[in-house]
Amino acid sequence: MFRIQTLNKISPLGLDLFPRDRYEVASDIPNPDAILVRSAEMNNMEIPSSVQAIARAGAGYNNIPVARCSEKGIVVFNTPGANANAVKELTIAAMLISSRDIVGGINWVSSAAGKSDIAELVEKEKSKFTGPEIKGKVLGVVGLGAIGVMVANDAIALGMEVIGYDPYISVDAAWNLSREVARADTLEGLLAKADYITLHIPQSETTKGLIDAEKLRMMKKEARIVNFSRAGLVKDKDIIEALESGKISAYVTDFPTTELSNCKRVISIPHLGASTPEAEDNCAVMAVKQIMDFLEGGAIRNSVNFPRCKLDQRAPFRLLVINKNIPNMVGQITTILAGASINIADLINHHRDEYAYNIIDTEQKISDSVMEQIRKVDGIIRVRTIAK
Repeated sequence: MFRIQTLNKISPLGLDLFPRDRYEVASDIPNPDAILVRSAEMNNMEIPSSVQAIARAGAGYNNIPVARCSEKGIVVFNTPGANANAVKELTIAAMLISSRDIVGGINWVSSAAGKSDIAELVEKEKSKFTGPEIKGKVLGVVGLGAIGVMVANDAIALGMEVIGYDPYISVDAAWNLSREVARADTLEGLLAKADYITLHIPQSETTKGLIDAEKLRMMKKEARIVNFSRAGLVKDKDIIEALESGKISAYVTDFPTTELSNCKRVISIPHLGASTPEAEDNCAVMAVKQIMDFLEGGAIRNSVNFPRCKLDQRAPFRLLVINKNIPNMVGQITTILAGASINIADLINHHRDEYAYNIIDTEQKISDSVMEQIRKVDGIIRVRTIAK
């Protein structure tokens, strides 16, 4: 029986996938095998030693202590693409409201409500809320993952000229990207050409504060910036200064702060990027399937800290090993198995940065004493077995 702890309200569409005869699911379950989380803060949480996996029902994972999990052999999953359409739709809306002062116009009508001559006032005041169309303008898409690709393709359909920048674009994303999207060789080249810039990259040590005073100076006068990725990608102080000087026309963000809300040219949205019932369902379903595949078969996909790894099981027993990515680890493991007269039917070894993951199928059951020998090998982090 696998035990799953939920730290947030998770869509029933996902939770219902857990077979109740093999899984126990609760928010207060002790010693869980895996944790399902959305926005709950885990960085200061004491994670039980029983936890083998954490699945984030969403793309971002800043709320999870990934480095600490890696050291303990805890596989962290996210659900890239599950909420892509929801974020894409809001991004398109953000470009429109950053161009046409729709928000200002609506607020003005609300303030004028109750005045008998409002229809006449509308004709006099509407010119205050005019703005350009997006058709024919240049959109720069920074990050061509699932969301960035969808934004780029839909912007093409809306008649925009689209430039994309992503030095790490995946093969899948490249296949899905419209041929009409031009490629920028550098971020600076994209910023210099774009009328609109939308960010779709994760926050990391290298991307934090990416849009700063220097980058803002490179942009076209009155460019508009949309950020539905992460707050830390943009330096608030620098963008407020650029807005107040007239260098930038508008900044639409899904991450409000007191400073940003006090700037008239900032349109702050209360973190609604993935807040649709469809996105929550999709994320939950993907997260649950990834946990089940890992716990039951050892497969890893969409992990943020360990390599993608899958092997069709062709033998009765399976050994799963997480270790540091150092020489001769596989050799030491297979030597121990051979010494115990255990025949290896198939194996696969993949690594990612400092860590490696092994799936080894065997004809014979691996005894506790052999498992203990493997655990004692220097560099081994976690070991477990699965019987077919």
